Amino acid sequence: MYKVKKVLNHNTVIAVNTDKLKEYLILGKGVGFGKKPTQEITISSDDRIFSLEETTERGNIKEFIKNVSPIYIELADAVLCIADEKFDNVDHNIIFPMADHLEFAVKRIESGEEISNPLIDDIKILFHSEYKIAETIRPLLQEQFNINISDDEIGYVALHVHSAISNDRISQSMEIARAVRECVTMIENVTKTTIRVDSLSYNRLMNHIRYMVARVQHNEPLKLNMNDYILNTFPQSFGIAATVCEELGKSLGTKLDDIEIGYLAMHIERVKTDIEQDS
Repeated sequence: MYKVKKVLNHNTVIAVNTDKLKEYLILGKGVGFGKKPTQEITISSDDRIFSLEETTERGNIKEFIKNVSPIYIELADAVLCIADEKFDNVDHNIIFPMADHLEFAVKRIESGEEISNPLIDDIKILFHSEYKIAETIRPLLQEQFNINISDDEIGYVALHVHSAISNDRISQSMEIARAVRECVTMIENVTKTTIRVDSLSYNRLMNHIRYMVARVQHNEPLKLNMNDYILNTFPQSFGIAATVCEELGKSLGTKLDDIEIGYLAMHIERVKTDIEQDS
């Protein structure tokens, strides 16, 4: 049995489970409407329940409740419910940092502050499905606050969605996007050309870096060492790959296996070859 401790708004309440004597945040349509403290509430299958006693990798939930307006929790929940329709095992605890981000974003927009996201093009490709889900916040913010959210801001929301459907922290997702951008920029500098983000070459390179980072995070090393061959055959590409792997390792807080350099260099060489053939 749950009894209301505090009504945050019509759709959000803090309640006490009388059996466990613990506090919970309950989120659901009309769950707080007309309710007063100590009143019993009925939980439906569509309601979301979050323990306020827990501290997870996403942060301390009780602290989020104190500092974030409940309307942003509802908005974040709406996005995550859409994510549920496409992905399995969506971690709804990301609702709190996402709500915090949305509140800060709305304040920036209302005060006329512009935020840039230098990785937006990479995020749109690298996390395409997550970006499409994040875009669903656009009409919700328009309806609620009469504001227009930029693609740059949507990109950051997409990283929260990605964090909810994977084991990646938002910082790790950013590092993947940064690694792709750094690698592409170095190749562009060497080849004196621009790689289109919608090109097959870009997508191949992006996917390789994505899975390379996943191998590092899950400690799954490659077995075949091709470094000597690649270094002698494609020294320029090998040099770029070595730099990218070193910088990526620093960002991830771990040293990448040297074997990764050769494999990344092969993909870099392939991109360079594609560029030369198209020029």
